[in-house]
Amino acid sequence: QLTLVESGGGLVQPGGSLRLSCSSPTDRLDDYNIGWFRQAPGKEREGVSYIANWSGKTMYADSVKGRFTISRDNAKNTVFLQMNNLKPEDTAVYYCAAVPYDQTIITMVRTARYWGQGTPVTVSA
Repeated sequence: QLTLVESGGGLVQPGGSLRLSCSSPTDRLDDYNIGWFRQAPGKEREGVSYIANWSGKTMYADSVKGRFTISRDNAKNTVFLQMNNLKPEDTAVYYCAAVPYDQTIITMVRTARYWGQGTPVTVSA
């Protein structure tokens, strides 16, 4: 079973940046498509971004396009989510998970597996 660990969350002011990391102590992440998700208080979990394993295809939710960038560093066995120009509405717990093929940014939350424990992001002045 794939084990995923998120890190990099924290408190940041509006307009600031954070870089989240998703790594695995047990498996090669380049064998998996990886998605980033978030869940704000009182809201359902939603897909934020996705990166395919071999093709490197990426997808983004409309709410983060142009501000967030997903990437992978296979040498470090890590998938990153660079978040710029953060807004208070980005406040949530962020999770990474493995995503099957042929998903959209909307459907992948229902099919993702091997969830990490999450890392909290708070955007506040």
